[in-house]
Amino acid sequence: MTDLDVLKVFCGPYGRGGNELGVVRDGAAVVGEAERQRVAAGLGFSETVFVDDPERGVVDIYTPSVRLPFAGHPLVGTAWLLDLPELLPPAGEVPARQDGEFTWITGRPAWAAGRRTQQYASPEEVEALPTPPEGEGWLYAWAWQDEAAGRVRARAFPRRGDGIVEDEATGAAALVLSGELGRALNITQGVGSQILTGPLPDGSIEIGGRVEIAEVRSL
Repeated sequence: MTDLDVLKVFCGPYGRGGNELGVVRDGAAVVGEAERQRVAAGLGFSETVFVDDPERGVVDIYTPSVRLPFAGHPLVGTAWLLDLPELLPPAGEVPARQDGEFTWITGRPAWAAGRRTQQYASPEEVEALPTPPEGEGWLYAWAWQDEAAGRVRARAFPRRGDGIVEDEATGAAALVLSGELGRALNITQGVGSQILTGPLPDGSIEIGGRVEIAEVRSL
């Protein structure tokens, strides 16, 4: 038996929203991909992280149905929890930093391949979408709230058939959108989550947000 930290990642300014994340700090307690996938499916969070080396930041990320090389909200949450300057998911080195109430990580759009973005005419159109919309594959639906200020309204639909019909806050998709638009964004997603992005000169993108701990329980 080991502890599971349950976090809320990308919370809004008044604590609204935030995507739940499970973090197993003692990754050695859950051995092998099959067992980790079983645990992640049983927990039912959009992602669960297994920490394999808490000093070096080696982590393993799972949705209820697949293992991921990179994901935004799991890495932002884990960086906040472990207070490390770098994490090492399968995709590669991910720098991390703390800046006041925000935790930031840096990733590359290529690490988040497969997340398709689609622009809508207004935030109201995004909000009116069914859950999930018809179709297959990852969809990040978005519209400008204030284009000049970089403010975006978004919703995310994994459409993987694993019980996650809508993702409350999705850092990897926000990273892809920021890369496509080539600018910093302030994204309101889901019921009230907030994601900040900032492109860097080398083509990588910073993703930032607030993290809160919801509970610690036994796994």
